[in-house]
Amino acid sequence: MKLSVIGTGYVGLVSGTCFAEMGNNVICVDNDENKLKKLKAGEVPIYEPGLDILFHRNIEKKRLEFTDDLKKTVNETDVIFLCLPTPQGEDGSADLKYVFAVAKSIGAILKEAGDKDFKVIVNKSTVPVGTSRSVTEILKKQGIKNFDVVSNPEFLREGYAVDDFMKPDRVVVGALNEKSFEVMRALYEPFVRQGNPIYEMEPESSEITKYASNSYLAMRITFMNELANFCERVGANVDMVRKGMGADTRIGKRFLFPGIGYGGSCFPKDVNALIKTADDYESPMRILKVVDDINKAQKLILVKKVLQQFDMEIKGKKFAIWGLAFKPNTDDMREAPSIYIIRELVRLGAKVTAYDPAAIENTKFYLKNSLEYGEDQYGILKDADALLVLTEWNEFRNPDFEKISSLLNSKIIFDGRNVYDVNKMEELGFTYHSIGRKTIIT
Repeated sequence: MKLSVIGTGYVGLVSGTCFAEMGNNVICVDNDENKLKKLKAGEVPIYEPGLDILFHRNIEKKRLEFTDDLKKTVNETDVIFLCLPTPQGEDGSADLKYVFAVAKSIGAILKEAGDKDFKVIVNKSTVPVGTSRSVTEILKKQGIKNFDVVSNPEFLREGYAVDDFMKPDRVVVGALNEKSFEVMRALYEPFVRQGNPIYEMEPESSEITKYASNSYLAMRITFMNELANFCERVGANVDMVRKGMGADTRIGKRFLFPGIGYGGSCFPKDVNALIKTADDYESPMRILKVVDDINKAQKLILVKKVLQQFDMEIKGKKFAIWGLAFKPNTDDMREAPSIYIIRELVRLGAKVTAYDPAAIENTKFYLKNSLEYGEDQYGILKDADALLVLTEWNEFRNPDFEKISSLLNSKIIFDGRNVYDVNKMEELGFTYHSIGRKTIIT
């Protein structure tokens, strides 16, 4: 098929590259000159394991190209994917100005061309319920008739996006006519040859499915964070509780790991967007409002532990931080707990030095020069009063604890991701704080 992907952000670049890998001819459109220059030069602008291999292969095979020519692209492609940003507005709603602006542009292009060929316009951006209907109205007002607007939400996990796209758990398609379903089936059948389902539904159900999925997962994480805080108070071990819960097939093992709150581009924004949409329709999502409040507080739970350890005074103290990205295997810093933790430590007069395998450049956008950035995980430990582990990158899982001990002023670790075994830390003589487990004081 001839496909176009409008927007080369995280979703657009992964989608376009993976569609090309299945033999489709894909044109990716963006109006960012600097980004286009990098893409045309063969530079992948995001950190996503495995993407670079597919990216370079499909450019070489001439199945993947990049342009800023929206008019030519719309006229030459049959299926047009909208992979545009929908940032959170001040009121929590998803800002749809980019989606609507591109829809108007597509309408003008099709009107000029004579509206001859049937076009499938696919909303892959995360958008509130009713957006497909709104895009349809924008096109109809311009006299366009030979088209359909389809909802096809993405379910990509950063750090695993290529695998998630190439081997999806499910594909969700929301449309109103059989012709569009046929097009989408043909497009996705190569990705679901092992039998994973393609769910076909109306656009409104498809749009809600994405928000409902992310909000439910955010709710699970938040429940475990609350439970972990309770476990600490009563002397229980949240790891044991988690395992006992996860053995129940009705619950399952995934998304039961407590920590310092969720972040990223999806969960915070999607939870707030669903809250706002539900309020607009006078059907409030009260549980999600609590989830959002708890998550904001959880991001600072480690700072409370730091203050308690240092008798509520950390001015002049130096803290080393391992991990800045909101999760491992990505350089994404959007709503990362590290941002909030570092800002609070600095506000209280502490000095911070940090290392992350991928996210340092993106961190500078948010935190500027309020901290020092290190080139390796051990170099930043010298003369630090404690180590804070904020992201569970693999390289942090089995470190040289003797080296850590020799570099830190005090053998103190605050583990926001429960990376290390409590008993081992006690044997090694560390003062060790984690989430939902006993605190080791030496």
